[in-house]
Amino acid sequence: MEFTAKQVADLIRGQVEGNPEAVVRDVSKIEEGRPGTLSFFSNPKYEHYVYSTQASVIIVDNSFEPKQPVAATLIRVPDAREALAELLQMYEQMQPQKVGIEEPSYISKSATVGEKVYVGAFAYIGDGAVIGKGAKIYPQAYIGDGVKIGDGTTVYSGVKIYKGCKVGKNCVLHSGVVIGADGFGFQPDEKGVYHKVPQVGIVEIEDDVEIGANTCIDRATMGKTVIGHGTKLDNLIQIAHNVTVGSDTVMASQSGVAGSSKLGSNCIVAGQVGIAGHIEVANRTTIAAQSGVQGSVRKEGQTLFGSPAFDYMAWTRSYVVFKNLPKLDKELSRLSKQIPNG
Repeated sequence: MEFTAKQVADLIRGQVEGNPEAVVRDVSKIEEGRPGTLSFFSNPKYEHYVYSTQASVIIVDNSFEPKQPVAATLIRVPDAREALAELLQMYEQMQPQKVGIEEPSYISKSATVGEKVYVGAFAYIGDGAVIGKGAKIYPQAYIGDGVKIGDGTTVYSGVKIYKGCKVGKNCVLHSGVVIGADGFGFQPDEKGVYHKVPQVGIVEIEDDVEIGANTCIDRATMGKTVIGHGTKLDNLIQIAHNVTVGSDTVMASQSGVAGSSKLGSNCIVAGQVGIAGHIEVANRTTIAAQSGVQGSVRKEGQTLFGSPAFDYMAWTRSYVVFKNLPKLDKELSRLSKQIPNG
């Protein structure tokens, strides 16, 4: 598939600076640019590549002012990163779409499958399941009894969705995702022997959610574990039973939320964050990497760091002190020796 610089500019409402007939057939990172490819520049750290890249066309911000001659054709837009994302979405939509039911696959006679659905080989769709129109169920996915999947949702290979769980419209579940496995519920008796507490709730995933590979979301003990509209979860995340994650929240890899906690909307959770159980985290909270949140966060819009996590600016001031504790200890010891006994 070929596009000229002008055609690309028209798609993203940009202005061409250079050769409008420059042809691109692929995309590339600016530091790895090849002739015939489209790249983009946004981060000032990469500016030197603008002058040396072999890419034929580069999307740049309107504010960019070259300090040296640029061989490539430029397409100027208000926000280069945003324009690239829009362009890649268009490119993805132009790719051939899988439709139809491959064999061998199993679809229960009591299941409902919408129009223009794709079901890959060796996929399993259980009794009473409902698959919305335009959904894609890739090979070796498991859709349990009574599961509901909304229109346009993609379920990649190896995803397992246990009975009764609900997935909204236009969601993406990447390979290895497990939705609705039992929550970690065990009760010890008087002898200290643990007995399983049946987990009879479900998981409900609202519209426009994306869940990364090998992430697990446990079913509720009773009621629902909920992932809110537009939330994006990275790979390798654990969401425990009866957790609620608000809308448009993002969580990075290896983070976990313990049972019955409520994480607000528009939150940012960085990698390897742990959130304790039975607490609430306010909307628009940012939690820095490797932090541990052990108590409820009531004030909206805070940035937290550390374990236990507290206000980021307070943490940085504290760090100035505790990183010098060994030196302060030596100084205290020296001063104490100068004080006469008694």
